[in-house]
Amino acid sequence: MKDYFKDTRIGIALVLISLLFGIGLGIGFGVAEDSFKDYISEGIAAHQNLHDAKSPSKIWRYGQRAHFHATGIAAFSIGLVVLVMLSNMKTTFKKAASTLIGLSGLYPQAWFVMFLLAPSIGRDAAHHHWLTEILIYSGNGGLLLGIAILAVHLGTNAFSSSGQPLPGSEPVLNS
Repeated sequence: MKDYFKDTRIGIALVLISLLFGIGLGIGFGVAEDSFKDYISEGIAAHQNLHDAKSPSKIWRYGQRAHFHATGIAAFSIGLVVLVMLSNMKTTFKKAASTLIGLSGLYPQAWFVMFLLAPSIGRDAAHHHWLTEILIYSGNGGLLLGIAILAVHLGTNAFSSSGQPLPGSEPVLNS
């Protein structure tokens, strides 16, 4: 089994980091929710001209979305990386697909960046900040490209390595 992890370890590591981030946010919210809300209130108070009555709840929701998306995306991404790991894809394609799928964890980071920036620059500016956009496009683009590589391989066997059967499908010799 150790050999299967070799080609997908970057993707697995990225997905686990995203999962830990999501779980960490959940724990942080449970332990210190008031601190997060105070951060929002203080930022809004310092930049009142950028905010309306909906800002406190909307910005708090950005933090929650970071948590929800990190854990949810990591949960299905780990399954996709396991599919890549167990496939008979060439090593190069396994590394690429699993790493691209692992980049999906950047999307929840975009929500967290919006949470961090919105109190001081406003909600709209946080949504369109260059860092937010890079994280959104990298996370979603990586996930879509990784899934595309996996789907093409599963559908056509296009990226298979010759002579390497799927695990568990080795021929049984009759003796």
